[in-house]
Amino acid sequence: MATARTNRTSLAILLIVSSVLLLSGADAAVKAVSADYSLWQIYAARSAFSVPILLALLSAGGGLGLWLQIARPWIIVRSVLLVGMWIAYYAALPSTDLSVAATALYTTPLFIAGFSSLFANEPVGRGGWIGIVLGFIGVLVILRPGADDFSVWAILPILAAAFYALAAIVTRMQCSSESPIVIALALHVCLLVTGIIGTALIAMVQPASSEPFLFGGWTAMQGGDWAIMAMLGIVMVAVAVGVARAYQSGPPAIVGTFDYAYLVFAAVWGVLFFSETLDAPTAMGILLIILAGIMVVRQKSQRIVTTPARSRQDV
Repeated sequence: MATARTNRTSLAILLIVSSVLLLSGADAAVKAVSADYSLWQIYAARSAFSVPILLALLSAGGGLGLWLQIARPWIIVRSVLLVGMWIAYYAALPSTDLSVAATALYTTPLFIAGFSSLFANEPVGRGGWIGIVLGFIGVLVILRPGADDFSVWAILPILAAAFYALAAIVTRMQCSSESPIVIALALHVCLLVTGIIGTALIAMVQPASSEPFLFGGWTAMQGGDWAIMAMLGIVMVAVAVGVARAYQSGPPAIVGTFDYAYLVFAAVWGVLFFSETLDAPTAMGILLIILAGIMVVRQKSQRIVTTPARSRQDV
């Protein structure tokens, strides 16, 4: 029995590390193409591949008829919150180092702990509060709001973390019995619709802006461009399945700890592809946030609470 449990935990670690590797690569790809395509075009084109794949997965599992459940009110609320998260996070990438944006986003466990205490009456505990305070000290160290080089764009990933935390609370309290494939499908349908509407509005208004990633129109795509979007769509589905399976296979505290490997991969992509460097304060802030997140995850794992919230990648 102990060997079987060890094997399942090892599988969970392998799945979560592989999933965050894929996700960090996909996010790096979005940053790389942000000069060529608008955010809305990426949403529409990527989800145009994700939605059929998710429908095929539902069909293969004999549950194609479940797709109508994406119209349930709480599933829609969850999807809208996650769309807000993706908009805020991706909007920051053209102007923010990938490693910094990723670290700011990974303050999500801190927001989840705080919101759980506020909305779900779940005790945080002394260790949890220490972790929350430590994490936000790390945020201040990274952002340095009083410094000359402070960028408002760097705040967006923190806003994204707050959106995701709210979505996690909704998932736990209102959507815990829903099919993961159904709620993933709901999100990608919402992203597809958002991308189409955003592209249409920009085409009609044609705003004058120095931010083409947010306000640029549709760019003609060749075969290679569509291949990139297809790859991103496939990756997002693979990550959703991999993360869901990881949290089903291993203790959430262990899986959640290895989830932070995303930050390592994001830093590597930043160095390799965007020539990013970390100064000493930023590196210290990242370490503080990682430590704080692990403290909060492990504190929560010691309490018997409702079903753990799904990770950002379970989308």
